[in-house]
Amino acid sequence: MNYKTQLEAARKNIITEQISLVAKKENRSPEWISERVSHGVIAIPANIHHQSLSAEGIGDGLKTKINVNLGVSGDAKNYDLEMDKVKMAVDMGAESIMDLSNYGKTHEFRQKLIDYSPTMIGTVPMYDAIGYLEKDLLKMTSDDFLHVIEAHAKEGVDFMTIHAGINRRALEAFKRSGRRMNIVSRGGSLLFAWMEMTGNENPFFEHYDDVLEILRDHDVTISIGDSLRPGCLDDATDAGQIGELIEIGYLTERAWKADVQVLVEGPGHMAMDEIAANMKLQKRLCHNAPFYVLGPLVTDIAPGYDHITSAIGGAIAAANGANFLCYVTPAEHLRLPDLNDVRDGIIAAKIAAHAADIAKKLPSARDQDNRMADARHKLDWEGMFKEAIDPQKARQYYESTPPAERHTCSMCGKMCAVRTTNKILNGEKVLFCEETGNCD
Repeated sequence: MNYKTQLEAARKNIITEQISLVAKKENRSPEWISERVSHGVIAIPANIHHQSLSAEGIGDGLKTKINVNLGVSGDAKNYDLEMDKVKMAVDMGAESIMDLSNYGKTHEFRQKLIDYSPTMIGTVPMYDAIGYLEKDLLKMTSDDFLHVIEAHAKEGVDFMTIHAGINRRALEAFKRSGRRMNIVSRGGSLLFAWMEMTGNENPFFEHYDDVLEILRDHDVTISIGDSLRPGCLDDATDAGQIGELIEIGYLTERAWKADVQVLVEGPGHMAMDEIAANMKLQKRLCHNAPFYVLGPLVTDIAPGYDHITSAIGGAIAAANGANFLCYVTPAEHLRLPDLNDVRDGIIAAKIAAHAADIAKKLPSARDQDNRMADARHKLDWEGMFKEAIDPQKARQYYESTPPAERHTCSMCGKMCAVRTTNKILNGEKVLFCEETGNCD
C-alpha cells in the first residue's frame, strides 16, 4: 500500500476500498468521490485499525450524516448502559458515534466500541487526558496531550476533535467581545484554563505539525474543534467565534498539505436568521471543508425539548451547506441522556438531515417520501410503517386507538379524505349513514 491516508490515495488516483464503498452508498461513481476527496471537499474518516468500520463519506454532494454522543461521566458510570446506547445508535442507522467519556480508565470501553461498531468513531482526547494520565490539568505538558492523541489513534479512532484554533490571537478577540456565556466548549474551556494558568500557547496549535504526523500515521481525520462556539443566541457570530474560524481555515490548509483529512466544527446556539450566512462564511473561510455542527439550537428556552430546537437549526444548517449533524437529546443542558433520550435525539437528527437532503435535491433523496405517499394513497398501513423513519412509534400510535374500519385511522374514520377520494375515483358511492347504520 503506497499511501497512508484516504486523502493521499485520492491524490494519487488510487480507488481505495473505502472510496468504492462510499460511492456505492451514495449512488456516485468512485471517480466522482475520489476527485472530491483529493480536494478535501469530502472526508472519509477511516482509521487503519478500525476493522469493523463500514466507511461513510462526509461532504458536499453526499447525504447529510448524523453523529451520536455518548460516554460515561463522574456522576454516571454505567458502561453497560453506554454500550446499549451504542447498539441502539447502530440499529437506528446513525453513521457516527463519539465517545465523550471523561471519567476513569476509558480504554477498555473505547476498545469494545471500536471492535463492535461499523459506524465512524470519534473522540475528544482533551476530555480523556486528565483521567488517562492521572494528572491535574496544571501539571500537564504538551507531550502529555500528544501522548493521549497517539493512544486514541492506535486504538482505532476514526476522527478526533482537536481544539487547535483557540490560540492566543483567538483568545484576545474572545476577551474583547464581552460574551454573555463565555466559553461553553468543555475541551475549549480546559485548554483556556491551561493556557491562562501556564502562560503557554495552545499545545495543539504550537505543536500542530506533530499532531498531524500522528494523525497521518493512522489515517485519523482531524475534526477541528470550535472552542469559541456560541453557547447562547446572544453570543452567535461574535468576534470570538469568527476569529477562531479564521484560525481554523489556516489549520485546515496545513492539515491537507500533510495529507490529513479535515472536518470543521461549528455552532452552537444561533438565531434562525443567522444560520445560512454562518454556513456560507464557514465554507468560504475554511475552503469548503466538510462542516460538522451541533444544532444549531435556535432558542435558549427549551430545556427538555432541545432535540427539537436542534433539529430546526440542523435542518436549516444542512440545507445551506453543513454536512454532518451532531444529535442533541431532550436531556441536553440537564443530565446524561438515557436510552429514550438517545432514541429521540437520533430521530430528530435524522429528520433534520433527511429534510435538508431533500432541499439540496440530492439524488434519490425523495424516494422514500414518494414510497410513503404511495402507501398512504392506497391506505396501506404496513407500507406506511415500513417507510416511516421510526416504524416502531408509528405502529404504536396507530394501534393504540384501533379504528372501526381497518383501512382508516381513528382521527377521521370513514370520513378519511383519501378513502373518500379513492371511492369516488373508482366509481363508488360514499354513503356514511347506510354503511354505519347511523349518522351521529
